[in-house]
Amino acid sequence: MTATTPADEKPAPPRRARSKAIWVLVAVAAFIILLDQLTKHFATEELTGRGPVRILGGAVYLSLIRNSGAAFSLGSGHTWVFPLIATAVLAWITWMAFKLRSMPWAIALGLVAGGALGNFVDRIFRAPGPFQGHVVDMISLFAPYGEKFAVFNIADSALSCGVVLAIILEFSGRQRDGTRIPLRRKKAKAEDAGSGEGDK
Repeated sequence: MTATTPADEKPAPPRRARSKAIWVLVAVAAFIILLDQLTKHFATEELTGRGPVRILGGAVYLSLIRNSGAAFSLGSGHTWVFPLIATAVLAWITWMAFKLRSMPWAIALGLVAGGALGNFVDRIFRAPGPFQGHVVDMISLFAPYGEKFAVFNIADSALSCGVVLAIILEFSGRQRDGTRIPLRRKKAKAEDAGSGEGDK
């Protein structure tokens, strides 16, 4: 005689899925940090003391900018605040990882973590001093010094892409534990509620 599982009950997700998702998060974050720091090293070594480098027919310019603000030069006068924000974001991601079993969510959170840590490293180790370091930016679109769009770096890009991906996953019903809320079920419940009110 074998035990059966009721149809309305789902087996608990295996620990392997959680472990794999966390490793994906860590790998994505590590890759972003490495790529971000390598491109910043290249920028400081090759672009210091020279004008913007025009590539892709002027669609992209490489221009060395040291940014005391947040992404896109926001909050330049409050540099010390951004390491605290980065620490809070990383603490939130760590808390989220306890229920993480979704690969898409692992990628999204890895991008956010990598972006936050990439600029956090600059805040700690670059001039003018700890927690006041200026972030190295070097990518300018359609104009050499951010006239069309703010100058940014790989960390900024990863952070923005991670946030956008997380929003898409949230609105598509994908949960961090690997389950998915069918959008049709949501719509059906909303329609049932509306029809019930109409019958009164």
